[in-house]
Amino acid sequence: MSTGTDSVAFLLVAPSATEKLIDAFLDDTFAGVHSLAAFDYLVLIPYFLMLAVLSFYGCHRFVTIWHYYKGLKNMPKEPPARFAALPGGMPKVTIQLPLFNERFVVERLLESAVKVRYPEGLLQIQILDDSTDDTAAFTEELCASYVERGYNVEYRHRKNREGYKAGALQCGLPTATGELIAIFDADFVIPEDFLENTVDYFTEAQVGVVQTRWSYLNRHFNLLTEVQTMLLDGHFILEHGARAGTGLFFNFNGTAGIMRKSMIEDAGGWQHDTLTEDSDLSYRAQLKGWRFVYLPHVHCPSELPVETYSFQVQQSRWAKGLTQCAIKLLRKILDADLPLRMKMEAICHLTPNLSYPLMILVSLLMLPVMIVRFYMGPLEMLLFDFPLIIANFVSLTAFYLIAQRELDPKGWKRTIWFMPALMAAGVALTISNTRAVIEALMGVKTSFARTAKYNLSDNKKIKVDQTEYRRKSGWLPFMEIGMGTAFAAMVYYCVESLNFLSIPFLMIFVSGYYWAGFSTLWQEYQGLLQFKAATRAALEAAPQQPNR
Repeated sequence: MSTGTDSVAFLLVAPSATEKLIDAFLDDTFAGVHSLAAFDYLVLIPYFLMLAVLSFYGCHRFVTIWHYYKGLKNMPKEPPARFAALPGGMPKVTIQLPLFNERFVVERLLESAVKVRYPEGLLQIQILDDSTDDTAAFTEELCASYVERGYNVEYRHRKNREGYKAGALQCGLPTATGELIAIFDADFVIPEDFLENTVDYFTEAQVGVVQTRWSYLNRHFNLLTEVQTMLLDGHFILEHGARAGTGLFFNFNGTAGIMRKSMIEDAGGWQHDTLTEDSDLSYRAQLKGWRFVYLPHVHCPSELPVETYSFQVQQSRWAKGLTQCAIKLLRKILDADLPLRMKMEAICHLTPNLSYPLMILVSLLMLPVMIVRFYMGPLEMLLFDFPLIIANFVSLTAFYLIAQRELDPKGWKRTIWFMPALMAAGVALTISNTRAVIEALMGVKTSFARTAKYNLSDNKKIKVDQTEYRRKSGWLPFMEIGMGTAFAAMVYYCVESLNFLSIPFLMIFVSGYYWAGFSTLWQEYQGLLQFKAATRAALEAAPQQPNR
């Protein structure tokens, strides 16, 4: 009887061996005969242990769906009271707008900020600008024009980026006149009625945060933005809805929300030892007893990344930041006097990105596991695989489709066609997010990597002069193409061994890695062409110097 190691070599070097094994498999020769060797256990045990951990997070999606429906009745529709009817009247509000090299969206952002309806004299707008390009001069001039027209706009420009966004927000607090602090990133458009829909929830003294839902200006721009919309809707509809509706901790998302200034100070202020300062402050505040309110019926339009690498940079920053928060806060959460269900939800919330390194390891083991399990027969494979498929793929599909149905009961079915792309997009994040998680676990500090914003809508194309905002991907797309090719080889092996049931799942990995790698290289190539065209046009437009 061959060992697992022998069988790997046998299949790789003997062209006719595969046919013989297939015939033996079809004749059920190996059923009940093959006994696993030591190598087989070394492969199978870690493989199934890692799949079990991944399945744990998959099962958590089912729990989240259950919590969502359970908590629907608790979601607020109206504030408990109105400030206008209380002694003292409306509170002062400061809208903070942190910027870093946002030349193409700052005008849109500031224009929406000054249109926000609120009683005269009670609203302050702070521009917290860390820009190192021409954004600073342009924004300062823009703010001055609004000041001349009577708007209460304060422009603050830092010469350094200490603490990045968290540092800028903390730096603005001493001169913020508002009791409440609304925060918006540069890629958002602030609704005129935003404060009218949110401020009155602070009539309850223990409310520290009111978070609203994100919507998207460029949802239909390309396939990537369609998929991102589904991913974020899953977070804002089901995850936030489930946690807020059942009294669990949930996080302020760093934008499109409003916070009580005294809560920020009580929780220790903005700290920049993680890349997700919003989640960090959220947990510190809730551990202090502050209550958060989520309003899914209030939405704020934003712009999604339209380029693959920009999407990966954003997601890896979130993955690293949440992992850093887990390292920083989980011990405090577990030691706190909280119900077990709140502690378990916090673990699930702060650690899901650990699944990305596990997916890489599972990928590396997949081919030897397929070969070893070839001997086990279809019954044993179905016995082990079916529960894992339910826990992972079925939960993923149900999670995002239910979110779309809740958001759009009439038009949600069109999103079914995007589910394969959504799964492929998850695969496209594995390498970049794995690196981010490992850096967090090893304590590697990195800068806050901004996500390029281009002032786009569904029908608007990226302008030539905006290509300077693209980040360079380096080695990442080539590794992704290599991983895609490795999975393509596994597909070939499945065809050879007549294991057709595995092919659809493997093709998700092939398409995900190829999509990430080739689209990034193509977008960077297009950017290079645009840069050359812009340079050529500038040279042609420049005045000619006389020959001497």
